[in-house]
Amino acid sequence: MFVQYSEAQRVFNVGDGTGWTTPQDSSTYQSWVSDNTFAVGDILHFDFQTAQHNVVEVPEQSYTSCTSANPIRTYTTGPVNVTLNTAGQHYYICSIGQHCTRGQRLAVNVSGSGLPPSAAVSPGANTTPPPPPSSPAATFSPASVAFFLFLSSFIVVLFGHHA
Repeated sequence: MFVQYSEAQRVFNVGDGTGWTTPQDSSTYQSWVSDNTFAVGDILHFDFQTAQHNVVEVPEQSYTSCTSANPIRTYTTGPVNVTLNTAGQHYYICSIGQHCTRGQRLAVNVSGSGLPPSAAVSPGANTTPPPPPSSPAATFSPASVAFFLFLSSFIVVLFGHHA
């Protein structure tokens, strides 16, 4: 018997009503992140006008210095959805003009499981993502194992064991 268990995917509108733009207050996106939690599989929705802004995923050093010299991914057509596929810190900036230095940058900490995800933002954070699982069995979350054990016990009780 095979049981599949998956967490619900959530979509976050970056900046909520502000969208992805050069903010009036340079702490706008830091405040937004602190109000949310993120897990693998969640989606960041960056709402911006093409040619006015972009989204560049960068390593921490590029985030801290507001440079797109070492881009991981670049999105130039807005709006765009970015799926958080791995746990750990993820960094995003707008590389147009001085937008990043004016606060148009985002750092999110993504939890590896859906139980409970955590969020953090700090420009100087030095968080290393956990290593990938060493075996397929390591990818099961505690919730999926508990669900499987409950279901197995229920089937044994329901149908009993007849020899």
